[in-house]
Amino acid sequence: MISKILTQDELARAVDDAKAQGKTVVFTNGCFDILHVGHVRYLAEAKRHGDLLAVGLNSDRSVREIKGPKRPIVPEEERAEVLAALESVDFVAIFDEPDPLNLIKAVMPQVMVKGADWPEDQIIGAKEVKAAGGKVVRVELAQGASTTNIIQRVLERG
Repeated sequence: MISKILTQDELARAVDDAKAQGKTVVFTNGCFDILHVGHVRYLAEAKRHGDLLAVGLNSDRSVREIKGPKRPIVPEEERAEVLAALESVDFVAIFDEPDPLNLIKAVMPQVMVKGADWPEDQIIGAKEVKAAGGKVVRVELAQGASTTNIIQRVLERG
């Protein structure tokens, strides 16, 4: 069985093959630190916008740069494995930069999905995807479902 966890170069090749078969490629990205119902619903909705869902996953170093020195809670290899186990996710590639722009340029999906909490003009890669003829979809998020909220609830319980 072919692994769903790929290097960036392997993901670019897999996406090129899918496009050559006439498939619509959807891309999203994130830290996906403690996987929760909001993530599952978000990824399922993202997949509905195409045939193949590729997920760019922030590396541990990248997460620390964005979220601070105490994050991530779950190491990148485990986060990638859990994401890859989801039915809605076709491929996962870890990226080490603070943002996924290089990965997006390598993959150049037809559909870019982000949460509705992101204004389109602040979505990394949106301009490039649209310039290549693709579209950007903003998905509503599950209210209150976030890794930060989960961590906060645990800390409050002591």
